[in-house]
Amino acid sequence: MKSAEPALYTHASMTRNDTEPAIDRLRQNMQSVFIGNTQAVDRLIRCLLARGHMLIEDVPGVGKTLLATALARSLSCTFSRIQLTPDMLPSDVLGVTIFDRHTADFQFKKGPIFANIVLADEINRTTPRTQSALLESMNEAQVSIDGRVFTLEQPFMVIATQNPYEFEGTYLLPENQLDRFLMQTSLGYPNADDEARVIELRPAEVPLHALQPVLTPQDVMTLQAHVDKVRLDRSLVHYIITLAASTRKHEQLQVGLSPRGTLALAHAARATAFMDGRDYCIPEDIIENILSVCSHRVVSRAYLQTGDTRAATQVLHEIMQSVPSPA
Repeated sequence: MKSAEPALYTHASMTRNDTEPAIDRLRQNMQSVFIGNTQAVDRLIRCLLARGHMLIEDVPGVGKTLLATALARSLSCTFSRIQLTPDMLPSDVLGVTIFDRHTADFQFKKGPIFANIVLADEINRTTPRTQSALLESMNEAQVSIDGRVFTLEQPFMVIATQNPYEFEGTYLLPENQLDRFLMQTSLGYPNADDEARVIELRPAEVPLHALQPVLTPQDVMTLQAHVDKVRLDRSLVHYIITLAASTRKHEQLQVGLSPRGTLALAHAARATAFMDGRDYCIPEDIIENILSVCSHRVVSRAYLQTGDTRAATQVLHEIMQSVPSPA
């Protein structure tokens, strides 16, 4: 017997009281194929609600692509996947202008970047030239080609996956590229029980292809609009600024948190409060997001000398303990 497809929420009915059930529906839909690590699922949803982009870094085979695809299939949005390779050109991502013999005119053929959810798989396996093709679209939700500007349809989110930099055939993402990602996260290995369920269900096969959307693009934009209205008290704004200032003057950091980073931390805090059913932020909403929002934006001196990526995280932990919370 065929099971009933999940009902989509509609834009007209998405009131403030409907938002919590909508988020729960999205979370459960994703967790039906992405086994374990509920924090990673919540973090990706939080990033979507904050209008941000997500970078998932981990070793091959832990479910990076599965998690991104689960979100895309849970939304009735357009979805494209770009498998990035060393020989890929910027035009392979953005699109190309070709001559149409029938119209005797040049026509622009859109690339895979023109979708609501874009999965940039193994982004650090392509050259910096192609990586930079994503900068304008991620920052301004538009693409400029041949003197023309094309606005990307909302909602728009880039979910990029990458292998650790020490893996063969990878390129380091430049700082300006990393700064465009609202969050960076890693998945880690599942525990024994979750791994057993993965072996039994094989979620990347039948369950993923059978996944049905539970939210429309209009629903996503309505949720994002609600997040924008979450109140961030002046004391919390000062807390974020103080944290950022501490990174900029820390002796172990070469590059501190940028103004774009402080704005990203505020967006993430609002999304966290909203997912917890509040219309106001508390200090814990900021603390919850410091590592995922800031660790890829700051550059430690140890990283420049030895390539050690853990030093920045250690410094952020020190700063979190040294800066008093408004609470």
